Amino acid sequence: MKRVLLIEDERNLARFIELELRHESFEIVVETDGNSGLELALREEWDAILLDLMLPGLDGLEVCRRIRVSKTTPILMLTARDSISDRVSGLDSGADDYIPKPFAIEELLARLRVVFRRQEKAAEEKRSTLIFGELSIDLDARIVSKGTETIGLTKREFELLLAFMQNPNRVLSRETLLDKVWGFDAAVDTNVVDVYVRYLRNKIDSPEQESCIQTQRGVGYVMRK
Repeated sequence: MKRVLLIEDERNLARFIELELRHESFEIVVETDGNSGLELALREEWDAILLDLMLPGLDGLEVCRRIRVSKTTPILMLTARDSISDRVSGLDSGADDYIPKPFAIEELLARLRVVFRRQEKAAEEKRSTLIFGELSIDLDARIVSKGTETIGLTKREFELLLAFMQNPNRVLSRETLLDKVWGFDAAVDTNVVDVYVRYLRNKIDSPEQESCIQTQRGVGYVMRK
């Protein structure tokens, strides 16, 4: 269930939006002034925030700016002020969309669906791609790139790099890497890890630069910038 925070001081409009969104199976919380709305926006996690421009206490532009300092929650600004300068001010303050009043509830729902699709796409892209410095791994295609160059890796080398990129700045013992890449019951010695780390370094490192896969003496390896 999507959680939506509505910050709107026109009580009749707020009640109408609340009922319509509940009917569409949203969880919705209503605040009627800028200060309490900002506090709730920062304290809890929301899938979207519907924010009126003209509010008692803090106005919508200031609320939006303060939310943007620490959160990327989608913000749809609702306002009767519909000039180009008002729209620009709203978007420049960090709003993702700007809906002039009066509006049809179908339009508001459609705009929310667009926001949620955008969120889902970004989350999917984040899940399917790992990035560390210039290195990136496309998990779906199992392609490793450094900048614009594709790097050809064997299956073991790919799994070893994946283990490092999933655990940046974390020291991984040879035993841990052996388990992740070869399996806990593999009949190989831990020195095979050293061999494959050397193979991997030869393929991903830049000449005359320190390797991003660093040796932690007596323990194992760590991927560090």
